Parts: sequence; structure tokens; C-alpha cells
Amino acid sequence: MARLWRKSAGVIALMSLSSLLAGCGFASAHSAKPAAVANPKQLVVDLDAAPSNLDPGLQYNSESYFVYRNLFDQLLTDNPYTQKIQPDVATKWKSLSPTEWEFTIRKGIKFSNGQPLTPVDVQYSLQRILNPAFNSPQSANFSQVKRVRVQGDNVIITTTSPDPVLLGELTTLSIVPKAYILAHGNAYFNLHPVGSGPYKLKQWVQGSTVTMVANNHYWRGKPAIQSVEFRAVPSESTMVSDLQSGVADIAYPILPDQVSVLKSAGRLKVETMPVDRVAYLAFNTDMGVTRSVYMREAIVHALNVPLMIKTLEDGYGKQVNSTLTPIGFGYDQKIPFFKYDPSLVKSLLKKAHYHGQPLVFATSPAYPQPVVQAVQQQLEAVGIRVSIDSTTQATYLEKVQSPKHQWGNIRMGAWQGTWPDASTYLYPMFYSKSIWSSWSNAAFNRDVTAAQSTLHTALRTKYLDQALTIMHGQAPAMGLWQEVDIYGVNKSVTWKPNPLENFFIYQMHWAN
Repeated sequence: MARLWRKSAGVIALMSLSSLLAGCGFASAHSAKPAAVANPKQLVVDLDAAPSNLDPGLQYNSESYFVYRNLFDQLLTDNPYTQKIQPDVATKWKSLSPTEWEFTIRKGIKFSNGQPLTPVDVQYSLQRILNPAFNSPQSANFSQVKRVRVQGDNVIITTTSPDPVLLGELTTLSIVPKAYILAHGNAYFNLHPVGSGPYKLKQWVQGSTVTMVANNHYWRGKPAIQSVEFRAVPSESTMVSDLQSGVADIAYPILPDQVSVLKSAGRLKVETMPVDRVAYLAFNTDMGVTRSVYMREAIVHALNVPLMIKTLEDGYGKQVNSTLTPIGFGYDQKIPFFKYDPSLVKSLLKKAHYHGQPLVFATSPAYPQPVVQAVQQQLEAVGIRVSIDSTTQATYLEKVQSPKHQWGNIRMGAWQGTWPDASTYLYPMFYSKSIWSSWSNAAFNRDVTAAQSTLHTALRTKYLDQALTIMHGQAPAMGLWQEVDIYGVNKSVTWKPNPLENFFIYQMHWAN
């Protein structure tokens, strides 16, 4: 999924395919009822950008994801430490065939407006994302789903071919109320969302704050935190001062150079967590000079990534050779890094017939300006002119996801797959028909499609290696480094971040 740029690097354990195909029966970390601590204090969370939507079928960015998942339940959940799929709305599941899965839907769940959650709502939630007219950026994650049908208390999902990451993808499927949406429409639902999760929306001041209150009739039990306010705070210094003054209880992301400042404050703690997310640059192969592979190769060899990690990330990063992290299934250690080589850049610019025209670098305030400026400076140092086009995050996303692909030449991004597997990176990011892709390569399309259409591990590895080799040769993007999440947290809040970035307020409580 698309993420805002996070200032870190990291590693998590990969779930094996055998555990993906296993049944359920594990106690969910999400479902564990928190200790009830009587405290009327509102939890305040500073994030570096405002959510662009609260409809879980729309934008798939972290500033929205962190917020709206507290309003909804998912079909399945996961244990972020064991990487095992666990029950949520579905109590159990089984494979009827290599292309058919049956999910038994939990009884007794109600949406916050009192309507019961039924298998029909589960069916609708997935069909809605798959509907081309809805234009969901999540549709690529479920591209192999052929049919969703209800059979009694069960939902049966049929795929066009065996899907090795289907269960992992379904941990991100938020269940929405069909009757409510059909009665009010998608636009109204985005502004007035109704879910079955532990919290209900109280107020959304777009671009500023989202306030939620506890759903005290939540099927897992009454949340310990009774009220939470998410605030958009794009200034890193303001985030730090909010934590120091007690205005905010949690702030994310914290810059590496602020870690020592927060650690010196007695009432605060710093929580870090390695995550399976890659920071990257993507290039537009449909517009301007970056249509030339020589130009794209010149860009990747003009950037000194180790220097950026050292000076901008304070060492919180590890260079990668592709847009994957080394711990995800499918990462190919044999692919070489793009090495910093100014002399090679000069020859490549001649082959690209580059004559000094400025490249448009699309970005937004959601991405760290020091990194933006470092990329610009390093490119201009070898003669590549760069014009930075900074817009709001919502405008940035709208341009990038437009089929016209007129967003510029270079853009920033950070991506974490819905599951630590190359298919959840390569297909949604670079398959030619994906809403995120501005690159088309028939051989890559074939290989990445084949890799996510078989349960055979050796074949999947073969196809992914081929796809990554094509990417390395064509350079539609450049992986920079793995990331680590850094949070500032008030010591009065009992909570630990996790490798899969499940930011569930229900798992938090006030310390005694």
C-alpha cells in the first residue's frame, strides 16, 4: 500500500506459505481485551498529514489507514509478531480447492448504527473494491478474485487461479454496511462512515482533525480509551513540542535526529519498530525525457544513496537493490545495487539526448523536504536540472493515480505491501494497468502475473526473479532503503508498535 515517506528502515519475519494455507484457531492480538483503566482523558495522536478519506475502499495511504481502521473490522486479522492469519469478522476458513475459499462469518456483530453485519456486507465490501466504476486503488490487490458469493453463514471467494497471498490481502479488507451505503451514496459515506469497529466517528474537520469516541457496544468489549483525536501536524518541531508539553500523547513519525531530544524528557519514551516498507523514487516512462531508459539510468546512478542514509536518516536505513525489502518473499540478492557513478551519468545523458530541460519532481509536504532537496541537489550536481512541484497530498495522489500520467518525471513514495511478499509490491506498483503505475512492459506483466497465480514456491521465485531483472534493466523506479518506524509516546500510554503497522487504539490503555 502507498505510504507517506517514513524516516527509517527495517526487518520483519516472513510468514511461510504453509502457514498462509493453514486454518485458524489462534487468539488474535487485535481481539485481546485491554485492561480497563478508568481515565476520562482524551488520547491525542499527532500524524504528519491529514487523512484524505475515511472510506476504507478509497485511498490506501497511511494517514488514512491509521485512522479509519479504528472504525472498521476486517475480514481477517494477523498476529504481527508470528505472521499468522487469525479470525476477525470471519471465525474460520478453509480451502475448498486451489481457487476457492470458504469463510464463516461471525454472528452477533453490529455496525455502530445498529444494523447487523451479515455475509452480504462482506460480499459487498469486496465487490465494491473490484467494481471498476468505484476506481479503488486497492483493486489490484484483489485482481485474481473472480467471484464472491454468499452461501448461508458463509462467503465463498473464487479466484481465477491459485492466489498465494489472498489471505494476507484479506487482513486489509474492511467490512462496510451495504444498506447504509446504498441508501446514502459513496460521497456521504466517506464523510459519515459507519463501521463495526471499536470506535465511532464524532467529528471530521477535513485537513485538520478526526475525533472518535468509543463504541461501547463493540462485540469484543468496551475500549479502554474512550475518546481519541487524530491531528494533522506537518511540522516535525511542532510534533516534538506537542509531546514535550503534553498536548499530544503519541506522535508519528519522529525524525531520527529528534530521538535523543525525546529520550531526555522524563515523561516521554521513544518506540522504534523495523517494518517491511521500502522508500523509493518512481519515474514516469510516459512523459518527457524520462521516457528514455538512458535518462532513467542516469538518474539512478547520479544518486548517492549510502550518503543520504548516513546524513539524512542518521543510519536508520539499509540500501536496497529493488523496490522490495530483503525480508519479503521474492527479494533477489543477486541483483546489483545502482551505484553512484557520476562519470557513467555523463555518458548516459548523451545517449538520452538530454539538453538541460528541467525534470518535474512531484512531491507534497507529506514527504521530508531534506530528502527532496538532497535528490534535487545530487541530480543538479551532475547536470540534471530539477523543478520541484509540491502540492497537497490529496492533489499529489490524484495526479499520480490519473490514467493521463501527467504528474511529472520523478516522484517520491514509500510502499508497504499488504503482506510481506513481492506480489503485494510489484503488481500494484508496476503492473501496467495498476492505478499507481506509469510504466508498461509486457514481459514484466507476464512474469509478475504468473508469480501471483501459483502456489508453487520454486515457480514463484523464478517468475519474480525474472520480473525484478526486467525492472533493474528498465529502471522505472529506484528502491532507496528499508524503513524503521519511530514514535514519540507519553509514558502514561501503554502500547507498543508492531512490524505490520497495525495502529489500533483498542490495543492501548492508560497506565495505572
